[in-house]
Amino acid sequence: MDSNLAIIYLSILVGLLLFIAINIFRQIWKTRKLESSFARLQKKLTKEQGTAQEYYELGSIYTEKKIYSQAITLFQKALKAAEQEGEKNIAPIYNGLGYVYFAQQQYDLAIRNYKEALKNKPDYVTALNNLGHAYEKKKLNAQALQSYEEALKYDPKNSTAKRRAESLRRLVSA
Repeated sequence: MDSNLAIIYLSILVGLLLFIAINIFRQIWKTRKLESSFARLQKKLTKEQGTAQEYYELGSIYTEKKIYSQAITLFQKALKAAEQEGEKNIAPIYNGLGYVYFAQQQYDLAIRNYKEALKNKPDYVTALNNLGHAYEKKKLNAQALQSYEEALKYDPKNSTAKRRAESLRRLVSA
């Protein structure tokens, strides 16, 4: 009986260590991939003008690193490049810019950029969720509820919008 118990404990320990090792390697892989993209894009964009997509990608990396001033500059360059390229799908750029402003608690600027994203793509569910969240931070619960309900029209299975809309319905009706 004691040897069986030891085998069970050892199996659990090995399983736990394997789980931890896999997660560590996944995180290292993700970080290396991000840093590789960061270095490549940064090197290219310091030498020559990039495309809207490249500026957007680098801006997203800066956002992930929480270097917001650089991210704002890059998203603005992405918008300018998209305009020059005749790019029609600029909603993600405006959404990214809105997210950076939101992260800096500049909710009015975030709302303005989320609305620009929605002007370009009215069914952009991510921007609708983000807009709702920004409205919530400004205590504009009726507008937030409206944004979440709009998101649910386009994506009825959107768990974020469902959860937030239910919560806001109780607040608004009270």
